[in-house]
Amino acid sequence: MSLSKIRSSLTAFYRRGIDEVEALGRDHRAVSGFHVERGTPLPLGPYGTNVGVNFAIYASQATRMYLELYDEDEDDVKAVIDLDPRLNRTGDIWHVQIVHPEPERLKSLRYVWKADGPKDPSHGLFYDPELPLLDPYARAFGGVAAWGRPDLPHPNGGGGPAINPRRCRIASTRNFEWDGDCPLLTPLEDSIIYELHVRGFTIHPSANVQSPGTFMGLTEKIPYLLDLGVTAVELMPVFEFDENENMRRNPRTGEPLLNFWGYSPIGFFSPNASYASVSADAGALDEFREMVKKFHQAGLEVYLDVVFNHTAEGDERGPAISFRGLDNPTYYMLDGNGRYRNFSGCGNTFNCNHPVVRNFIMDVLHYWVAAMHVDGFRFDLASILGRDVNGEVLANPPILEMISRDPVLANTKLIAEAWDAAGLNQVGNFPSYGRWSEWNGYFRDDVRMFWRGDKGMVSRFASRVCGSDDLYGGASGKPRHTINFVTAHDGFTLNDLVSYERKHNEDNGEDNRDGEEHNHSMNFGVEGPTGDGEINRRRRIQMKNLVATLLLSQGVPMLLGGDEFSRTQRGNNNAYCQDNEISWVDWKCLEANAEMHRFFKLMIMFRRNHPVLRRESFFSDGGGITWHGEKENVPDWSDEAQWLAFLLEGGKAQHPDGRPDDDIYVMMNASRDWRHFVVPDRGREWRKVVDTSRPSGEEIFELTDKAPAVGHRHDRFAVEPQSVVVLVSPRS
Repeated sequence: MSLSKIRSSLTAFYRRGIDEVEALGRDHRAVSGFHVERGTPLPLGPYGTNVGVNFAIYASQATRMYLELYDEDEDDVKAVIDLDPRLNRTGDIWHVQIVHPEPERLKSLRYVWKADGPKDPSHGLFYDPELPLLDPYARAFGGVAAWGRPDLPHPNGGGGPAINPRRCRIASTRNFEWDGDCPLLTPLEDSIIYELHVRGFTIHPSANVQSPGTFMGLTEKIPYLLDLGVTAVELMPVFEFDENENMRRNPRTGEPLLNFWGYSPIGFFSPNASYASVSADAGALDEFREMVKKFHQAGLEVYLDVVFNHTAEGDERGPAISFRGLDNPTYYMLDGNGRYRNFSGCGNTFNCNHPVVRNFIMDVLHYWVAAMHVDGFRFDLASILGRDVNGEVLANPPILEMISRDPVLANTKLIAEAWDAAGLNQVGNFPSYGRWSEWNGYFRDDVRMFWRGDKGMVSRFASRVCGSDDLYGGASGKPRHTINFVTAHDGFTLNDLVSYERKHNEDNGEDNRDGEEHNHSMNFGVEGPTGDGEINRRRRIQMKNLVATLLLSQGVPMLLGGDEFSRTQRGNNNAYCQDNEISWVDWKCLEANAEMHRFFKLMIMFRRNHPVLRRESFFSDGGGITWHGEKENVPDWSDEAQWLAFLLEGGKAQHPDGRPDDDIYVMMNASRDWRHFVVPDRGREWRKVVDTSRPSGEEIFELTDKAPAVGHRHDRFAVEPQSVVVLVSPRS
């Protein structure tokens, strides 16, 4: 054959190939009233176009993908689109576009994916072409019943509903009217965080809201939160989850137990539909955004508690919801036998530092900041984000660096729970790149032990009051890097911390084995509620001591919702499964414990009125604090000491108008005896603004000039056992 004929033959061959590909790209298969086109690989998830909806999903080892479409609220399949591996695949992304003359009509469709491929459990492969799978990038779901409806069979047996009857919705976030809403950018050092559960905060009848247990119900409590004085709410998980996944029953009542807290995500882009007052037409999206807008209008920020360490799919016994059936070895940490590594304590561990999973996490965070306007995130078991595919701890975890240096998240608050369930504790040593703040578990424990009267605690307690400079005082460390708390959702409430010495989790159905054993609590002689007036008085004082310490310390304080009016969980320190009055905030306590609420409110006001309590730098960077004991300038750091005093120099801090702050002198006596402190002479009068030992109405004063004067200096200022006294020396 001549060279010219060879060239002609090759040209014809390549031309036929090009024509075939172009023909495939022009494919307009008619399916049930719409047409099917090749589509594009990005963006992932469902994406509305000018002519229809594009679908794209990652499944690197699948050999075939199927998109099943349903009409709204219909059980019968409307259409099954069989994706061609040559036409509908780019790299490891499968994609297809459905086209309709009226694209808006496609929004009523529901869809699921099905994936075919190898089934090899020893390598973690579980492809099953009959199993419906949810799109990890879905913005909303259909088939979600009202909260807690046990009306469908659970995939593992038992009485809870199945997860897979959920179907993905085609939802848009582009049409919401934000009315110019933008981030508030409240400095962290000026913040006071209030942790709450969306349902639990307003579901109790005493909440007296129009939409109990919902995002809208939460907005009805904005006036209360403003009056209390907090600056931000931290919402326990709001991503779509299955509250009915818990298979246990209350052994005492026989009632089904639920996953009340929601630390078991199914849909990372979707607000939980059962937290919306109207779930039709993806109503949770708009209701969540309306909530954020109203909070911002009131000057309150919104943080989300996010879970990237594990998912609802659990271990090998759990259901395949999405990730497991799409690309199990990519999304999860597996051992050499294909079994799940479990650093989360929940059965599986998300493979956070795989490039695909890193991109997924970044897409989720971008979405909630850009499309939903949230102001910050608290990362559950965040140390898992620092592990590699084998669970080894990385020196410079890629995902943490990506989050830290991401331009979209540059002004977003980042808070790490800097430990995990496998024993890794990185508090004070989290790879932060100067960006991350941390839940400071040492603050919680050291403050509790000091006030319980444990010996050898004074030095550690002083470090916590100073903003934990021993933990965060490095080159880029600031007091804002410590999130201080005495109580949180995970553990005793403040009331229970001073009422129980042991956890009482029997109603959880785990024989009281669950929950933290080391609570550093005390009951003052009686376990639980008592009619003894003296014990109740001492408990009230102790609660005030703890909250006073929290709000007088450098760093960022976090309060547990309901603590300000002595909410109880009846000694349950792990109420994750209690959708009842154990977990619900009983607003009748607000009136019954008005004294405690008043103390919280005025202590918050006191903190916000004094910039010396909200320093941007540590005392070691320029002074501003002196330590005292029963002798001036001679603190007692011995193991036997249970008391401490310190002077905050107001001249080291300024109000916004440039005025120097007042001097503040704090005396803390955790011993069972009276202690006599020296009050230094500042050349001005001291006024006793706080004395937790005094009766209600006399223990704290809203205005300094209304507080009782105590003169210029005292050589022996008496402080009652287990109490706090705060003196202020006004500069004007």
